[in-house]
Amino acid sequence: MSSQLPRRTVVTLAALTPGIALGLSGTAEASEATTGPAPAGTENTVVRNVLMAVHGGAGAIPRGSLTPELEKAYRDGMAKALRIGASLLEAGRSSLDAVEAAVRSMEDDPTFNAGKGAVFNTDGEQELDASIMYGKDQRSGAVAGVHNTKNPISLARMVMERSRHVLMAGRGADSFALQNGVSYTTQDYFFTQRRWDALIRSKEPQTAPAAFQEGQTVGAVAIDDDGDIAAATSTGGLTNKLVGRIGDSPIIGAGTYANNDTVAVSCTGTGEVFIRGVAAYDISAIMEYAKAQVQDAANLVINEKIPGLGATGGCIALDPRGFLATPHSTPALLNGYITRAGEIVVRVYDDETPAR
Repeated sequence: MSSQLPRRTVVTLAALTPGIALGLSGTAEASEATTGPAPAGTENTVVRNVLMAVHGGAGAIPRGSLTPELEKAYRDGMAKALRIGASLLEAGRSSLDAVEAAVRSMEDDPTFNAGKGAVFNTDGEQELDASIMYGKDQRSGAVAGVHNTKNPISLARMVMERSRHVLMAGRGADSFALQNGVSYTTQDYFFTQRRWDALIRSKEPQTAPAAFQEGQTVGAVAIDDDGDIAAATSTGGLTNKLVGRIGDSPIIGAGTYANNDTVAVSCTGTGEVFIRGVAAYDISAIMEYAKAQVQDAANLVINEKIPGLGATGGCIALDPRGFLATPHSTPALLNGYITRAGEIVVRVYDDETPAR
């Protein structure tokens, strides 16, 4: 890895994946890092030499469905998260630090369904879920149903590092945050008018399916200088969800998984089915036991096994060699990545990210 991120990039991956390249200012060529050849049969969709990737949820976002302001907010929010995470990696920090920081950035951005800007449950409250996992030793931490903690992803890491537990929920998780010096956050901090309007619409009789379905959940995966990988996921869940509902995001092996021998994964979609399918771990298991490449394993789970259980979704899956898979059985997957050369690509619309 270079000692400094280039300040502007040239779009060099356009032939591999359609997307929008965002400049860091300056120029750089695509990295020729020794990641090996592209997996067989994936030459048209494989993204290689990836340092870090993020997602902003799976959904349906056809061109013309977003205002220019919202499209810009999505792209800028993902690019900012990538820059924050990559800057830590450039400074020699761990992949665990990078994914936590990237997800924190998206939790602080009201554009996304995590932290500030999270969706409302049926009682008009936010209940927040998050998890984080380190591929080096499979240490993990998670929180579910958090009401009064600004950044659930950092609380999940506290659970991992400052308790003997993996998962804490509800009032106990918020109390643990206070005990560890995290300030109390009132529920009105999380409020956004856009999410409130979505709750009201969800309670009205539906006459036709919506043409535009926003992404749910945010996540990040990364590789550091030591070759260690990590994954993190955070969400506000589903609009108008029942009070106490928990999806896959805080469930290690369902929404988040990382193992240095295989892959770092963050999932998004219908959480109940991702739990039943143990989706994130299943991708790792297919790679470990069947010796499958990351694209093949992730595609099998996201585009065959999860739909076979009756749901849709997507994931970002990064292997230790820097190969990134972004399969989705929804029309779109909000996602972005930064290469070892410092090139940032972010993808929003249905036609920007190949489904497999």
